[in-house]
Amino acid sequence: TGKKPYQCSQCDKMFTLKIYLIKHTMIHTRVKPYQCTHCDKSFIEIKSLKKHIRIHTGEKPYQCSQCDKSFTFKSYLKTHTRIHTGEKPYQCSHCDRSFSQKSTLKIH
Repeated sequence: TGKKPYQCSQCDKMFTLKIYLIKHTMIHTRVKPYQCTHCDKSFIEIKSLKKHIRIHTGEKPYQCSQCDKSFTFKSYLKTHTRIHTGEKPYQCSHCDRSFSQKSTLKIH
């Protein structure tokens, strides 16, 4: 286990399964077979298209357990949850300030 016998001929990246290599090669060929019917975006994987469609439908399946807010993406909920927990994982390397979002650290 842990062996990666499948190698990309374009960038030499290695994969454990052939299907992972096949999906990866689409990055190089720019093949994106899954087209959004609401806009001109297309995707390599169907799961990415399904997540994207939530932007158009307004679906927000990720509910905060602390308040009544819901989110389109799990990552948005994770960022929001830091308001309640006070977690600030992004530390400035020049001072002792920390931030809940990476973007806020970059602005700082």
